[in-house]
Amino acid sequence: AFHGRALGSLSCTRSKPIHKIDIPAFDFPTAPFPKLKYPLAENAQYNIAEEERCLKELEETIISRKETTPVACVIVEPIQAEGGDNHASPEFFKGIREITSRHGVYFIVDEVQTGGGNCGRIWEHESWGLETPPDMVTFSKKMLTGGFYAREGVRPSMGYQVFNTWMGDPHKLIQLEAFLKTMKKDNLLELVQVTGNYLADGLDILQRVYPNMLSNNRGKGTFRAVDMPDTETQLKVISMLRQEGVQIGGCGASTVRIRPSLTLDPSHVTIFLEKFEKVLKTL
Repeated sequence: AFHGRALGSLSCTRSKPIHKIDIPAFDFPTAPFPKLKYPLAENAQYNIAEEERCLKELEETIISRKETTPVACVIVEPIQAEGGDNHASPEFFKGIREITSRHGVYFIVDEVQTGGGNCGRIWEHESWGLETPPDMVTFSKKMLTGGFYAREGVRPSMGYQVFNTWMGDPHKLIQLEAFLKTMKKDNLLELVQVTGNYLADGLDILQRVYPNMLSNNRGKGTFRAVDMPDTETQLKVISMLRQEGVQIGGCGASTVRIRPSLTLDPSHVTIFLEKFEKVLKTL
């Protein structure tokens, strides 16, 4: 998980060691996030058991600290992005909500990467079908400004309890308003869904053609990723794609992640897939 670079958020981060070198951090506990196997349909029973294992460890962690250092909140990304585009099912997140509610622990959803439309909806946690919403949701990136919103009962009762230099920056809010109006006017969420399906199908084809190079095609909307055999191949593919004019990055140990703008359409995806295959053919 990656949640930020300040003292509190960095203490919650569990991705690359480089992010925490020479920086003090709180001794916050951590719980495992599921490592799903793909294709999902062929590994359903394994994945159910894996998610149940993680939920059990989460609850055991909360219970074990009640008499010493009680857990105040559980913070989770809908998709662990920096950690390698790790996914989980809606049932897993419903399980977290049930456990946190039962033990009086706040449930915080980090939508910094997944929020803003690239998963096909403004907030990815809306796809979980929760009966009780998260206690707090954080956002940034595509939302143009960093911030959070919270349900009643969790919000600060007085001004300046939660505040920083850039919070509520007026010109960012003006930009965000224009972005949201454009998203609605141009039906960008619908475009993301259509383009995401086209991208998923194209990556599936490449995965079948190059099974020794690509695996675990996964994602929501245009928020997608595929795995390479190892870190060396990952870095080489990213470098070669950039030389082909494709702005792309990596995450985790061997994942290539795709993070386009909301205006990406199938014609752009066709160009990308052609360049991706060109690179794969040379390896």
